[in-house]
Amino acid sequence: MPTRLLLCFLLVSFFSPVCAQKPSATAFKVVPLGVRGGLDESNLSAYLLAAQGTDTYVCLDAGTLHAGIQKAVRNGVFSVSPETVLKEYIKAYLISHAHLDHLAGLIINSTDDARKPIYAMAGCIDVLKKNYFNWKSWPNMANEGDQPVLNKYRYTVVAPETEVPLEATGMSVRAFPLSHGVAYQSAAFLVKSGANYALYLGDTGPDLIEKSKNIAQLWQAVAPLIQSKSLKAVFMEVSYPNEQPDNQLYGHLTPNWLMHELTALSKLTGADALNGFPVVITHIKPTGNNQELIQKQLREANKLNVKLIFPEQGRLLEF
Repeated sequence: MPTRLLLCFLLVSFFSPVCAQKPSATAFKVVPLGVRGGLDESNLSAYLLAAQGTDTYVCLDAGTLHAGIQKAVRNGVFSVSPETVLKEYIKAYLISHAHLDHLAGLIINSTDDARKPIYAMAGCIDVLKKNYFNWKSWPNMANEGDQPVLNKYRYTVVAPETEVPLEATGMSVRAFPLSHGVAYQSAAFLVKSGANYALYLGDTGPDLIEKSKNIAQLWQAVAPLIQSKSLKAVFMEVSYPNEQPDNQLYGHLTPNWLMHELTALSKLTGADALNGFPVVITHIKPTGNNQELIQKQLREANKLNVKLIFPEQGRLLEF
């Protein structure tokens, strides 16, 4: 072997294992298809999430699909048609609860969608069967319920805190119950890709108001992942400004209540672990100047110095 080639071979052989072990800068990419909690039906809760380097997405809630995909294509996030994103890139839906602002896009776009699974907790799937895909509200696009079934979507019940593989994505999910108003269940989804995690919370009220321990139990589960830096981001709702009375939260959070819950998390992780940690603020109800007011109140209350992220429809996020 010529000397120059031998030297190149030795250099590559020596440094390749080191390079292979270097972690990537980001683990996930997220495309918000809808970020609001009301009013504008073209911009309601829906977040595409995929492992970095892939185009195999799960859709975390599905209040808006088509309008969000179109905006992402116009912004250059996707170089394919909106139809391709809907049919081929979105491999599955994870639905936190069955309120229309988290579900309308899935229902309306179902006639043009491809076959894929819907993952949700049992109560949510029960509402889908009885109230939406029932040939009264909408044709039954799923594989169970009122006949005839069209078998486009396959219901998959996710039991609490049980890891379930997400079909055709290489990822998996664990669901955790949340309380979204008295006697109404929502869910949080902890999505895993390799050694990395992302946590998405559906609508939830504060534990103290809901007379619940759901958020506290969720924090117990994810605190070690924050300490090990395996959890890359938390998506969490703030629907109302602090002026909203506690007896009119309807299972939602304000800036003060969000920081109250994050402070409880910091007692498990240590405050330093949350310094700079990404918290994506979802589900702002944009009545009046709520959006600007909520952002101002969150920044003023951010004593933990988390990294507050206010997502924009059709704009890529990476964690």
